Amino acid sequence: MSEPARPSQAAQSSQSAQPAQSAQSSDHSSGFTEPAQPQAEVSERRAGRATREGAKRHSALIGSLSSIKVELSVLIVIDTIIVFILSWVMLKWGLSEWIAFPVTMLVALGITYVFSRGLTAQLREIRDAAEAVSDGDYQVRVYGATSSKDEIGQLARSFNIMAEELEHSDAMRRDLIANVSHELRTPVAALQAQVENMADGITEPSPANLEGILTQTHRLSDLIAFLLDLSRMEAGAASLEISEFDLRDFLDETIEPLEIADGGHNHTIEVSMKQDITMEGDPDRLRQLFTNIISNALKHSADGTKVLITAREYRPHDTVIVNVINFGSQIPKSARNDIFRRYVKDKDGRPGTESGGTGLGLPIARWAAQLHGGNVKVVDDPRGADFEITLPKHHRESDAGTSALS
Repeated sequence: MSEPARPSQAAQSSQSAQPAQSAQSSDHSSGFTEPAQPQAEVSERRAGRATREGAKRHSALIGSLSSIKVELSVLIVIDTIIVFILSWVMLKWGLSEWIAFPVTMLVALGITYVFSRGLTAQLREIRDAAEAVSDGDYQVRVYGATSSKDEIGQLARSFNIMAEELEHSDAMRRDLIANVSHELRTPVAALQAQVENMADGITEPSPANLEGILTQTHRLSDLIAFLLDLSRMEAGAASLEISEFDLRDFLDETIEPLEIADGGHNHTIEVSMKQDITMEGDPDRLRQLFTNIISNALKHSADGTKVLITAREYRPHDTVIVNVINFGSQIPKSARNDIFRRYVKDKDGRPGTESGGTGLGLPIARWAAQLHGGNVKVVDDPRGADFEITLPKHHRESDAGTSALS
């Protein structure tokens, strides 16, 4: 095993700001205790904090305007004015130009150096944070540069958002791997026990026992299909088998197994289409898309209620728009983008959704739509949660590839 990379100065500064209790909790969860940190590392952390505080002080000088070009222009003007005034004063005092010129140049360089320290300190902080992230430390954040109003401040804020997303995805990916490993172990253990009992003659290979084995194999197949979808989504693209199909027949075929699986919840799935629509796409990928969206609507609908599916053509853009509406529930605008994030947590902080899902159904649905050059989003609807699916009526290879990579 290779030795882990030592965090950079900015990373150590960020970690020092965390409570000691949180650090101990992290150590216990990983199964080992971190050794006491040498005094040299503590000194380096303090030095990093001082650098960050210095960056904050200098950012008030260099980051007060909305553009670096404007700030540099103002700096040049200030230098010119000071050099002119200083030269005029020294010449009026009768000093030689051989003395006045070097003195004014040194003063101008000193002013430029003082003002530019804030700029370079901010860039160094962002550089150190980027190096820490490249080493796998997603907890590092940029502090001093975020107060600037110019492009460097915008870059620092964008970097922090990126680091938060990476930290979230990394934590949820590890949790998901642990959960899926546990889920795989359960059906494998059950299959092993059932087959061993049959091999030892303890149980007979009756239809009931064989049905139990078949159920476990179906569960394994679903988990493997889920992992394959996850890997394809992480890769950002997948091959498509394009064909032309009737949308109404396609929706009926997709809905039928969902109605059977709905059991005793007494949901009604109604499809409303004013005209026949034919479109091009990959039926398997699109079935995955609509299955996830409709299943999500059924899970969040009260028993005995209706899920409405409407479909129409939008000829100006040559697209097909499908809306899946479950009545009653609403999704706050602040959460409409989060539900499409990968590796979500429920309200108690556990991986997955409150309904027991993995939290990847909606991200996979959006991924499948983007493979076709379309999109999935939540739109305002007084009737309830409304998922709007927009897909091209005719497959366009360039649009699909661009959208899938975005």
